[in-house]
Amino acid sequence: MAVLIGANTRTYKFALGTALLDAAAEDRSEILLRDLAVPYAMELVRHLGQAPQASEKEKRGEADFLSVAEREAAESLRLGSPTEELLAAAIHSMPRMVMRKFHNLRGEGAEVPHRFYEVTGRSHEQVVRLSTELRDIAQSEQAATLRGELSARWNIVELSFAVGIGQSLIHEGVVVDMATLQITDRQRRRSVAGVTDAVIGFQRGLCLICADPITLGIDSIAVDHVFPLSFRRLLPSGGKGTTPDLDAVWNLAPTHAECNGQKSNRLPTEQEMFRLAERNEAIMQSPRPLRKTLALTLERSGYKNPRPGAWLTFIRQVAAHF
Repeated sequence: MAVLIGANTRTYKFALGTALLDAAAEDRSEILLRDLAVPYAMELVRHLGQAPQASEKEKRGEADFLSVAEREAAESLRLGSPTEELLAAAIHSMPRMVMRKFHNLRGEGAEVPHRFYEVTGRSHEQVVRLSTELRDIAQSEQAATLRGELSARWNIVELSFAVGIGQSLIHEGVVVDMATLQITDRQRRRSVAGVTDAVIGFQRGLCLICADPITLGIDSIAVDHVFPLSFRRLLPSGGKGTTPDLDAVWNLAPTHAECNGQKSNRLPTEQEMFRLAERNEAIMQSPRPLRKTLALTLERSGYKNPRPGAWLTFIRQVAAHF
């Protein structure tokens, strides 16, 4: 929830999430802030070489942590560790900014219902105490899935900050390259993230068909057309853009490969339609551009300013054509 539904004006939350998972995976109950700042800063400078980590229209001062990271990125990458200036900036900024906001969700006052850490002490002696919940997550079979979700969300958000690509993602949403099962921006068709990594968190890591957990790296995974493509010819062809696109994100869901093979070419059950609607409603609570992609699907089908519950209505309407 913190990663997928949290508001994002910069990508600091993703760098912190990565550093926290790494520390908790070692079953550490606490870590010096200085030590946590090392992977945090390095994750950020690695991504700086791929895409902007905040809006390129944003004005920043020289002392801003992101400004320091940009100046120190090349030398830090050469050294394989943050420069003293970058490390000092990270230690100074982390407890004052990203660590205060990590648990925040979209919406005024909204937060995840628990804490993954607490910061104690002062100045360079500050200690980050890692909760039992965080350590359990980081050492569970679902850790690989969470890391995949985090990486996918980071890629999506950073590309939304880029001039040109960002405006396309924000206003036009994304499309799916069915040959590679990669989500891409509409204009440049640049790969953003895999479908599974981008959406599996919104269905709580569960197979849409059997509702059991999917474990990345262990389970064989397939991306299911919930409404099979073979039924597309039965949809009304009305005016331009009114036929739901069955190759779009709203109709694609990660499943166990075995479940997908058994489902074959049948229509979804009532339970599967409910799970798909619930998943799509969750995506609608996330920041752009996935939210925009699904909103456009509803808008093109006549849903203006869709309210909660619109997805189940829409999905049942699609099913009624078959």
